[in-house]
Amino acid sequence: MAPPRTRTTRTPRTPRPTKEGAVRRTQLVSTYGVGSMIALGERSFVVGGLDDWRVVDHPDLIEVRLQSRLGVRGFVRPPAPDLPPGASVPVRLFPQLYTCPGDHENTLRRYRQFNSPRGRNRCAACDGSLTPSRFVVACRNGHLDEFPYWQWVHSGREASGGKCELSYRATGRSSALRSIVISCSCGAEASMEGAFGRGALVSIGYTCRGGRPWLADDAAEQGCTADVRTLQRGSSAAWFPVVRSALSIPPFSKKLFDTVGKYFAMWKDVGDDVVAQQARSLNLVGGRSEYTEQQVLDAVAELRKHAAGEAPDPSVVTGFEPADVIRQEEYEQLGHERDEGHFECAPPPDSGEVGLPEGFDRVMQVSRLREVRVLQTFTRVEAPLESDAAERFAPLSRSSMPDWLPGVEVSGEGVFLRLDPDRLRRWEEDPTSGAAARSELVRARHEAALRRRVSGREVPESPVRSRLILLHSLAHMIINEWSLDSGYPASALRERLYVSDQMAGLLIYTASSDSAGSLGGLVEQGKLAKLGPALASAVERARWCSADPLCMEAEAAGSDGLNLAACHSCLLLPETSCELNNVFLDRAVVVGSDEEGVRGYLEQLALD
Repeated sequence: MAPPRTRTTRTPRTPRPTKEGAVRRTQLVSTYGVGSMIALGERSFVVGGLDDWRVVDHPDLIEVRLQSRLGVRGFVRPPAPDLPPGASVPVRLFPQLYTCPGDHENTLRRYRQFNSPRGRNRCAACDGSLTPSRFVVACRNGHLDEFPYWQWVHSGREASGGKCELSYRATGRSSALRSIVISCSCGAEASMEGAFGRGALVSIGYTCRGGRPWLADDAAEQGCTADVRTLQRGSSAAWFPVVRSALSIPPFSKKLFDTVGKYFAMWKDVGDDVVAQQARSLNLVGGRSEYTEQQVLDAVAELRKHAAGEAPDPSVVTGFEPADVIRQEEYEQLGHERDEGHFECAPPPDSGEVGLPEGFDRVMQVSRLREVRVLQTFTRVEAPLESDAAERFAPLSRSSMPDWLPGVEVSGEGVFLRLDPDRLRRWEEDPTSGAAARSELVRARHEAALRRRVSGREVPESPVRSRLILLHSLAHMIINEWSLDSGYPASALRERLYVSDQMAGLLIYTASSDSAGSLGGLVEQGKLAKLGPALASAVERARWCSADPLCMEAEAAGSDGLNLAACHSCLLLPETSCELNNVFLDRAVVVGSDEEGVRGYLEQLALD
């Protein structure tokens, strides 16, 4: 007779997270960062906050200058898409309102009420594929919520009968919002026409509920008084990332600083003897290490000196980045020949044989660069401006101030161009050039936009000047021209502007997360024998636009009227290429216009 079986108690397993999809690391900083909505399969999600990210528990990415400016101890690379679910970025289902087209009533209800089988986006009753709500609501303070369908349908009336159930149908008569009708089982119905108006939700008594679904369902922020706007689920206005970046420049471009930077937090306030002892125990010096004890101590001293002079600055979120102190340091280094670690910069090899193009006093080929990009915060509804208050920027975590931020490092190449300061100053100050008058138009509109965002605070001075519009427009022209010659598409090229009373330069570069960012095709364009004809071609191409004469004669274009002669046919670039959201552009200040009475800074350039 067999012995009786003994029952064993099993420890319940913690359910493993389901992998919903994959995106590239860089996209988790620039496109699908914390708080953004992303479609994965047939469902829609919002990317979760940093508290729930399953990543390394310590910063693995060091960029000293950016750390000091943002007041964090380092940056963490988002998990790569090919890692197992244990290392991942969480997503939360949003919006949670779904419809089932297979249901003859097109019922509109929460996802869980369809009893969808695990891992399948299907209605349990009819096996129809579920569709997420097309509409959400958001406010300019970063809050996000479901569209209030019930309030929209019953505006000004009370629901009759017992429990109400909503349904969603498209009449098919047109693609307009009036063809989308929301109905209630009580008999009330309303189309979506007018839902996108500025006062549409206020008119039905709906106010912001402070929703923050990327943090938690119960993480709503109380007391928000901002107007709520209706948005399409995939609208670009639903998420504006605030991405900060810095180039690794000497001395911090040396690989030694990457190593020492990981331990700087514990070495910042201790003696050199302690640093030396711990460096030996960590095998940073001695043995097979490539560094000596003195090199480590010198690096720590340099970091201490930098940290003392670079206290966290709250203006880094809203300040004008092209004039930031980080840019000033880079501008100085880009003007000299350097070859240290991640940074290699040198004048073109034909500098002694070919003269510089007229209007420039320095051209440098940057054959090796490293850029660190960091997601600091984000906004919704309206792109950030210099006058925005701190409450406009949404948190990335439930804690008020995380000590790390998500970031990526990218490698690339580029060409640095610096304008002749004397010639630039003469052009700016010459009343007959017409440049000052055109820039004043843009400046006035920018200040008006800043005032609209300010409530009881002093309006910051607009940074718009003739040189900003000139450099920005020139950068776009060069990117369009080089995309034809360098082997890179325009979307793979980026601008980095250096604009202040002491700076007038631009860096056109490409940076990617692998070696494809350093193929050599772009740095080759920095040879003076190629640069001169390329600039002449860019100027000649920009003299005429297929939208002329309307484009050149435009008195206002772009967001808030912050462009003049600039449109999609001539100057506007992909969002990945432009750091100023395609505003402050005017090709007339570069190429000139007799009809508009403008003498362009480079109008003398012409094709042979």
